[in-house]
Amino acid sequence: MSEIISVLASPSAWLALLTLAFLEIVLGIDNIMFLSIMTNKLPKHQQKHGRFVGLGLAMIARILLLLCISLLMQLIKPLFSIDWEWLHCSVTGQSLIILAGGLFLLYKSVSEIHDKLEEKEHQINVSSKNSFSIIITEIVALDIVFSLDSVLTAVGMVSYRDYGEAGALFIMCLAIVVAIVIMMVFSGAVSRFVNEHPSIQMLALSFLILISVTLLIEAGHLSHLTIFDHKIEEVPKGYIYFAIGFSLLVETLNIKQNSRHRGKAKV
Repeated sequence: MSEIISVLASPSAWLALLTLAFLEIVLGIDNIMFLSIMTNKLPKHQQKHGRFVGLGLAMIARILLLLCISLLMQLIKPLFSIDWEWLHCSVTGQSLIILAGGLFLLYKSVSEIHDKLEEKEHQINVSSKNSFSIIITEIVALDIVFSLDSVLTAVGMVSYRDYGEAGALFIMCLAIVVAIVIMMVFSGAVSRFVNEHPSIQMLALSFLILISVTLLIEAGHLSHLTIFDHKIEEVPKGYIYFAIGFSLLVETLNIKQNSRHRGKAKV
């Protein structure tokens, strides 16, 4: 308790909290896009509830991962190695989770694009209650993968030596709660914007394909994968987020321009 009180009185701790909360929001952009597209498949009266439940479970998953940080760090240890003439790797639990998440996200993104291009309606041949649980389960499954990245970022930013174990955990947990609450507040506006504009929705699905490919590359990087003497390197996330932000800005300008043209045509 004394460590937490000293953290609350430390300006550097508050700066670390705000910085970490901002990074959690940035790292959660891909999560918000996936959540918006998936909850759009629910009936109108369930979409808001689905967003809040999805983000709430995301918050719980990230806090549980933080509390199980020792187990999380063990996932970095190699489970088995492959040492062939043309392929070398040391597979870890973390890389397997990220690989599975990347493959699942790639499948969901491609199938969603296929359905939209074929103009098929998203219908699940089960009751409304079951469809809600299925979609929430898919959201939580992907969020566990996204949470690994954000939790490891949090652990890397906040020093146990500076704030103590309890103080560091308090900062990280509070940053996650703040970030999720902010995402809950703006998730409705983001979902409406994405779902009201088909071009933005297709762009978001394309981003998810891009993110899934980077997850597959990251899984190879974490496994120290080398193919024909070419080592798989990590893709800098700054490039990915810049590409997403720039593309969204251009598409938003296009939407504004098109709306002005439609307004002039009516006049």
